[in-house]
Amino acid sequence: MSELPPIHVAFLLFPRVTQLDLTGPAQVLSRLGNATIDLVAKTMDPVPTDAGFSLLPTATFATARRADILCVPGGFGTNDAMDDAETMAWVRQAAAEAEWITSVCTGSLVLGAAGLLDGYRATCHWATHHLLAAFGAIPVKARTVFDRNRVTGGGVTAGIDFALALTAAIRGEAHARFVQLSLEYDPQPPFDSGSPERADPETLARYASLAKGQAGDREARTLAAAARLSAEPGHP
Repeated sequence: MSELPPIHVAFLLFPRVTQLDLTGPAQVLSRLGNATIDLVAKTMDPVPTDAGFSLLPTATFATARRADILCVPGGFGTNDAMDDAETMAWVRQAAAEAEWITSVCTGSLVLGAAGLLDGYRATCHWATHHLLAAFGAIPVKARTVFDRNRVTGGGVTAGIDFALALTAAIRGEAHARFVQLSLEYDPQPPFDSGSPERADPETLARYASLAKGQAGDREARTLAAAARLSAEPGHP
């Protein structure tokens, strides 16, 4: 069998990223075959995640090479990422050269703020799903949504499903099934509380309180990012 064509994946890395949004898909996509992965940040300094530990960038906005796949993870830090001109400029630059433009969780809000989801079907974490429409995206309730070369995953753990689906699109279903087996991805959660439709009211209220404390101004800042995008020259 001939060697698989090389493929390069670049993940955006920013403070307060949800590490599983990044590390889950990275583990899957690292097994695409003949694949390389970069974690791209503003500087080479360690980047704190929301899990209490830091990740080390492998490239900066200035040094990152062209990516075949751009992936933007989510997290409470997306609020600041959307407001950071350097971050948004790199996302637009990387997307202009990428074959696949992707995200996990609230990373789709960053894609939206960069003007990359206007007219595209997309998904997001359930708690911020409604904000996609502010960027002209068409919100779809699903674990993974494909629309042309845009691929978006739902919240956090959906990143693994997203990455397996993307693997199948790039290398074929047989290879994706092989990767799934190699990772023993056979989820059997001990509780049926993984969606707002199935979680009990007390659990939903507890999450709402956490989200308000961590990113209480997310809606306002997302709408402000959408307003900035609409005001840019050439944007409808």
